[in-house]
Amino acid sequence: MIRIAPAGRVLAVAAVASLALTACGGGSNTATQQTGSAAPSSAAAAAKGDGVLTIGALLPQTGSLAFLGPPEFAGVDAALKEINEAGGVLGKPVVKYDTDSGDTTTNIASQSVDKLLAQKADVIVGAASSSVSESVIDKITGAGVIQFSPANTSDKFTTINDHGLYFRTSPPDKLQGRVLGDLIVADGSDTVGILAMQDSYGTGLADNVAKTVQDGGAQVVERVDYDPKAADFSADVAKIKAKNPKAIVLIGFEETAKVIQELVKQGLTADTHKWYMVDGNTSNTNYLKMPKGTLKGVKGTIPGANSPDDFRKKLLAANPKLQDYSYAPESYDATNLVALAAEAAKSDAGADIAAKLADVSKGGEKCKDFKSCDELLKAGKDIDYDGVSGPVEFNDAGDPAVATIGIYQYGPDNKYATKALEYRTGNIAG
Repeated sequence: MIRIAPAGRVLAVAAVASLALTACGGGSNTATQQTGSAAPSSAAAAAKGDGVLTIGALLPQTGSLAFLGPPEFAGVDAALKEINEAGGVLGKPVVKYDTDSGDTTTNIASQSVDKLLAQKADVIVGAASSSVSESVIDKITGAGVIQFSPANTSDKFTTINDHGLYFRTSPPDKLQGRVLGDLIVADGSDTVGILAMQDSYGTGLADNVAKTVQDGGAQVVERVDYDPKAADFSADVAKIKAKNPKAIVLIGFEETAKVIQELVKQGLTADTHKWYMVDGNTSNTNYLKMPKGTLKGVKGTIPGANSPDDFRKKLLAANPKLQDYSYAPESYDATNLVALAAEAAKSDAGADIAAKLADVSKGGEKCKDFKSCDELLKAGKDIDYDGVSGPVEFNDAGDPAVATIGIYQYGPDNKYATKALEYRTGNIAG
């Protein structure tokens, strides 16, 4: 699977139209602004653009990553509020529709994409899960619509055949794997066990962690790739216990709570072994019912730079109930970037926006919010949007070329401090 190079990122509309997918039902309208226009019967209209930038949010309201939905929706909403207050895009308010991405145990994501295509979405922000995105990327990009994920980290998307229409503000797992592996070795663990969910995210991240650990002189004494839908993880944990590693890496989603319960049951507690978690399971909501102190001292890695306090206030204004902030900055930046690219292209068509995304992310005059960046564009200036999540300079594959990983630590309340212990920035290429 080869990703189309920069020169091929501009997609011929005629070719896209021939690939248009018939869309079903419109669903409820949750747009930030409404245009009053009727939804088309196919996705072909989205490929051509209609002068109104329409963004569809395909983010988890249910399923194994539901805890990531609130901050991601809040990030999109915070950006859209500022964009529309600044006059919108192409002289009109941006329209937004919210849908559920679910997880891979359902067909919710595919149904949601059909609704968004029927509602003339030019850009779909999501999904959070790499596996869910894999399941719908052909439908989205084949219709000439941009898929822009704030949270996909699987390395597969770097080379996937996406017609030049897939982008992400989160870095590929090779960077998080390097940071986590280096952390484990630096913390003094020379034997490591890995429990990873068996999907493109889990196995890919486990591969990167294992390589870094071994390159650092430590040994992966046991690795178990498990079925996240399993009712019982006792046999999986028993394999780790048999090798008694000093460090245990947990790579998964909400099922990690069940894995942790089994670790404790078999005596592999956070007091006796060093546990490490990742962005998919470092949560402030999933472990609150566990006995106090169960996760005390556990470290987790989450992509993203330090979020300023004023940005968190924007998120809380969008959703006062937020407890997790993971991928809110990436969602905010994704929304701003597509809006700026549409302004630069003077078009809301997916292919036109895609052709300008790299341009607005690097090489010009630096700016940090939609209003100031848009003013520069209107003055004929080249811009370089630096986001809340980091510099977000796209490489030829639509990945951020440079990214930051935060290292977080849990306290006795089974919640992690929302300010990281430290942030490590690196080039994706190594």
